[in-house]
Amino acid sequence: MALQSACIPLPSEIIMPFSGFLVSQGIFSFWPTVIAGTAGSLFGSAAAYLVGAYGGEELVRKLIKKYGKYLLVFEYELDEAKEWFKKYGEAIAFGSRLLPVIRTFISLPAGIAKMDFKRFSFYTLAGSFIWTAVLTWLGVKLGENWDKLGSYFHKFDLLMIFLGILAAAWYVHHKLKKHRRRNS
Repeated sequence: MALQSACIPLPSEIIMPFSGFLVSQGIFSFWPTVIAGTAGSLFGSAAAYLVGAYGGEELVRKLIKKYGKYLLVFEYELDEAKEWFKKYGEAIAFGSRLLPVIRTFISLPAGIAKMDFKRFSFYTLAGSFIWTAVLTWLGVKLGENWDKLGSYFHKFDLLMIFLGILAAAWYVHHKLKKHRRRNS
């Protein structure tokens, strides 16, 4: 969760439900899992915030130019995030924690905008707690019903793998197509 919140796209949509599954199996406990996920989110977000705050927009743009293509992160997305931040203010620090993809990168523009760090931390903590708790709970519910669902899902293993690969390919294609359109 710390890596995802530090702008490395490791999906919390996989990490926390799997952790919830482990809760359902008795390996983890629910609240410590939620707290650990939330703390990881806060830690990673703080790191990204500090890069934005102390490195400034120039450093962030330089990093995006150099490494962004490997993570499918582009400069115009930083501009979009900055505009969202201007339009919605500090509330975006909370609301973005509940949105896939956006939640990964919003800390950089918050740091660039020099949002009050205590308020940023509070909003990040609150939003991340909700997101982490919901995803963990979903994982617990899936795990509790795995015996019922497992045999049903196994019938569709190859289809699910194919759809997962197709979804990933569509996402990469969509991101690159949008990038090419914006740069032409």
